[in-house]
Amino acid sequence: MAEHEPRRVLLVTHTGREQAVEVAREAHRLLTDAGLLVRLLGGEAEALKLDPVEIVDDPEKAANDVELIMVLGGDGSILRGAELARPHGTPVLGVNLGHVGFLAEAEVDDLERIVQVVVDRSYTVEERMTLAVDVRHDDDLIFETWALNEASVEKAAREKMLEVLVEVDDRPLSRWGCDGVVVATPTGSTAYAFSAGGPIVWPEVEAILMVPLSAHALFSRPIVVAPTSRLSIELVPSWNGRGVLWCDGRRMVEVPPGAEITVRRGTTPVRLARAHEAPFTDRLVAKFDLPVLGWRGAAERKRNGNGN
Repeated sequence: MAEHEPRRVLLVTHTGREQAVEVAREAHRLLTDAGLLVRLLGGEAEALKLDPVEIVDDPEKAANDVELIMVLGGDGSILRGAELARPHGTPVLGVNLGHVGFLAEAEVDDLERIVQVVVDRSYTVEERMTLAVDVRHDDDLIFETWALNEASVEKAAREKMLEVLVEVDDRPLSRWGCDGVVVATPTGSTAYAFSAGGPIVWPEVEAILMVPLSAHALFSRPIVVAPTSRLSIELVPSWNGRGVLWCDGRRMVEVPPGAEITVRRGTTPVRLARAHEAPFTDRLVAKFDLPVLGWRGAAERKRNGNGN
């Protein structure tokens, strides 16, 4: 970006929530007072009624020449911001207005400090691995997409189970009757995969998780494989029904019997901006309100002046 060009921040907001609209207006004020240009998606500009702003109607071009995307909302909104950011390599910084908000970097009451971090460019950037997902039927590619959190194959009809055959690196692993299968990244290990009984994986670990959903089988435990592995989920052709593939809860396609869903590591990561160096352990404790009262670990003793 040339020196004479203004610094741009794309503001992505859950405009259906009154609190988010109020926070967006305050973020706009703080950013513009600091000399930054705020860009908005055309669909959000009408609800926010901000001035001055730069409006872009084409989502595919929204992150062009943008220094950072600031998302105001929950994890769903941050995943929407990741869709805009990923093709351009633009960092995404989330301000949580949802519940747990694992992808968010800050809470809403920390907005002023977070804006100052953006203004000062004092944030760091983490690259999070993604998943490349494709669906083939009769050797034809019928759908291709990606995921930051997870790809989940689920039954389309409540009264019917899925019948799937799972492969790892082109070798059969097991056949399950189940409600579905979740394939997740370490980033997604605290999302749908966690709710389904999968392990929490630190984001620095490079791996792919597979978590069966209510599988009727003796061997149906979550597994963790290498990031170089290729996972396949085939809907058994004799099964009479259809499945549904969801990626990050945002991109969906129906999957017919006999189709094969293949998941592997994506070639393009998502870049998340970080405003402080809190260890992931501390994030877990804070987000899940874990009981650590009374902890007397080495770091705590050192802070209190007692090394013994």
